[in-house]
Amino acid sequence: MSMCWAVRYHRPMAPDPPSTSAPPVGAALRDAKRGVREQAIAARDALPAAARAAASEAIAATIVALPSFAAARTILVTLPFRSEWDSRLVVARALADGKTVASPRVDAAARMLSLHRIANLARDVAPGYRDIPEPLSHCPVVTAADIDWVLVPGVAFDTAGRRLGYGGGYYDRLLPLLPSRAARIAGAFEAQIVAAVPFGPHDLTVDSIVTETRVVDPRPRGAATTG
Repeated sequence: MSMCWAVRYHRPMAPDPPSTSAPPVGAALRDAKRGVREQAIAARDALPAAARAAASEAIAATIVALPSFAAARTILVTLPFRSEWDSRLVVARALADGKTVASPRVDAAARMLSLHRIANLARDVAPGYRDIPEPLSHCPVVTAADIDWVLVPGVAFDTAGRRLGYGGGYYDRLLPLLPSRAARIAGAFEAQIVAAVPFGPHDLTVDSIVTETRVVDPRPRGAATTG
């Protein structure tokens, strides 16, 4: 699988318009998330396979050119599921660079993610919980404290850095356990960038979102991811 390493430059982003109403809470918040989630997944699924492949190479090329990626020694990457962009391209580059690569396994009983080292995508990975690719049982455990860069998955994002996941809350529980030094980078197709992700007061943001056409670089890191 070939990769294009051309770096794509930041495009200035217009500031988010001021909110004119209070954010939804409770059942209204869950319904709002569900609606955005369904729309974003439909938009992602509608992308032709060739377009997803080309966009994946562009996303990966920009991510591996980030200074935070170059400086990282131990990275955490969730592997692609269904029509998601191909994060294996980032794993391949990280392994070639001699980095330690961890990927999560779902502990459904505890509703948590455990982190395990992968050294070879063909040998160390297979479909697991709900057919999501994850490390096999022989892969050694990596402690959360060792992670210094994380590729955060998501269904939808907005330009404030808010993230919407699949609704299980696994990354919401994992992210606070990672060191504060760990850069939080998200990759997504441009079709997954929405006007506003519904969020609650305890949700967290990512540091940057990389699409096939731009880098969204909200500042500062703070409350506002969901999922």
